[in-house]
Amino acid sequence: METIDTRAAAAANAEIPSADELVARARALVPMLRERADAIEQARRVDDEVIDAFRKAGFFRIMQPRKWGGYQMDPVVFMRVLMEVGRGCCSSGWNLMILGVHQWEFGQMPERACADIWSRDSETLVASSYAPFGTCRKVDGGWVLNGTWGTSSGTDHAKGGAYIGARVFDEKTRFVDHRSFLVSRNDYEQIDDWFTMGLCGTGSKSVKLKPDTFVPDYRSHSIVEYEPRPDMAVEYWYPFNQVFFASVSSAIIGFAQAMIDHFIEHTRKRQGIMVPGSVALSPYVKDRLGNAIALVRSSRARLLQIMAETRPIVERREKVPETLRIEHILDIARVGRECEQAVLLLHKANSARGIYRSNPMQRVLRDMLVAANHTTQNADDFAGMLGGFHLGQGMPPGMYELPRYPD
Repeated sequence: METIDTRAAAAANAEIPSADELVARARALVPMLRERADAIEQARRVDDEVIDAFRKAGFFRIMQPRKWGGYQMDPVVFMRVLMEVGRGCCSSGWNLMILGVHQWEFGQMPERACADIWSRDSETLVASSYAPFGTCRKVDGGWVLNGTWGTSSGTDHAKGGAYIGARVFDEKTRFVDHRSFLVSRNDYEQIDDWFTMGLCGTGSKSVKLKPDTFVPDYRSHSIVEYEPRPDMAVEYWYPFNQVFFASVSSAIIGFAQAMIDHFIEHTRKRQGIMVPGSVALSPYVKDRLGNAIALVRSSRARLLQIMAETRPIVERREKVPETLRIEHILDIARVGRECEQAVLLLHKANSARGIYRSNPMQRVLRDMLVAANHTTQNADDFAGMLGGFHLGQGMPPGMYELPRYPD
């Protein structure tokens, strides 16, 4: 029988901040995050003080179930916070996104799984690596996993373990599901292999499971199957892909806004080299800035609109229709492409000063190039899927629904 960290739950539920208050707290942290961004990149991990600041601000509780000490707010609140935090330090924003989105996933898990993580400490965090790097097989009462999973962002701060993704195949080696497995921290070792061109400070190390790691059934769920339980709170009725993918895009919007912020600050003071006078007077510079701002504002508006479209549906305890889910995935993925375009527009207007390591814009550029390559931002494939769907070609097996094979 599960027990609850009652003191922490009572304290968290005593005064749940408003969405606007949480966004204001995120905005207030931006100067501190800016100051730490270089050191975080050099250390190749987000420092504990930043994670503690996120805890104190209540960011990890935003989507956590109320029973377990969370605020149980709509995912759009978390997304708005990510859009602000990303303006200060991209790696910190990425860690908040990864370590904070799992609280929503727990809202879809059995209470026993929540108790395993939060019964003693409701602030325990978990990391993840959903890509099917390793293998799983069904056994009596659960699953056996083997392998090494890469890019587990923020894993140094995840004392509760990690969600691991793996594909399930039937006896005919046909794909039947892509599942998420909650593994304990003592079931894997970290491999320090995160040496990258961008998002260097996320600490996205690999995790290597012990041979034949056992995960009980109650600590696993399908990533593909979209069947909300009637007893689940409305905040957890959204499709998994929508919440996880849109959280990634929300952080990316913050990164692009960071580039805009820095560009405005630097350009106001710049003097021309080829042409005397302020660089800010150049119509080409002003054009690039205006278009960059429009791209980022459009991305932000699109994400908020997606959440506004689906909220009434889930409030009626209805599944989001498949057509809308497919359209939303492309809407979400285009954020990475358009925010990358915005950053590149401004980078090209920086001239030589933009290449120095002392200029924070070069770090934002590198971070954006890496973030926009995340699988959730694959606008090419998602556009083809959407076009094919509307032409009557269906979806790739396991993309939005479990595959069905003839007997």
